[in-house]
Amino acid sequence: MKKTILHVNQHNIKANNRGMDLPVLTIKDWRNNRKGNDAKIYHNGELVMHLKYSPNKPLPCGAKVWMETYCDVEVI
Repeated sequence: MKKTILHVNQHNIKANNRGMDLPVLTIKDWRNNRKGNDAKIYHNGELVMHLKYSPNKPLPCGAKVWMETYCDVEVI
C-alpha cells in the first residue's frame, strides 16, 4: 500500500474568509494530487474517518476544518 498525505491549505482558508471559494484540502498520493473540501477514508469498505471543511457551520469552538471518526484514537 502506498502512502497518501492529506494536507490542509491554510492560505485557501484565509482567502475563503475574504470571499473566495477555493478547495482547502489537498490529497496527495503516488498517482494524483486531488483537491476538495471533504475527504472520506475507508478501510475494508467501511468509513473510518471523515475530514470536513465547513466554513458556514463551524464547530462551537470556531474550527472550520476537523476530522470525525468512530475508531479508537491514540493520542501521543
